[in-house]
Amino acid sequence: MKITKIKENDAEIAVISSSEMLITDVQSALDLIATVNYEAGCHRIILNKSAVCEDFFNLKTRLAGEILQKFVNYHVKIAIIGDFSEYSSKNFKDFIYESNKGKDLFFLSNEKQALDKLSIR
Repeated sequence: MKITKIKENDAEIAVISSSEMLITDVQSALDLIATVNYEAGCHRIILNKSAVCEDFFNLKTRLAGEILQKFVNYHVKIAIIGDFSEYSSKNFKDFIYESNKGKDLFFLSNEKQALDKLSIR
């Protein structure tokens, strides 16, 4: 895992690059939050969709809710970037829509969009 720290509009944002799956369950999400905080001192994270297990994107598993609640509890904003068009579930599309209207969790197509969203104070 490589952490690149970017400062945008006075907000420090950690861009995570990894060839490994980083979020597979609640504990791995907590480990990611702790690692990014310890190594980069950031509370805003950009993570590629490929670093998140597929169960996360199946809302029936409830994994997304459990994991994202940890990010909210620890006041860490996250943007997951990638192509989400492969998910045809109306519930998941609604989940993305509602998340992107908020201030803490985003599902976006690229890093530039994520930087723009996470740099808003």
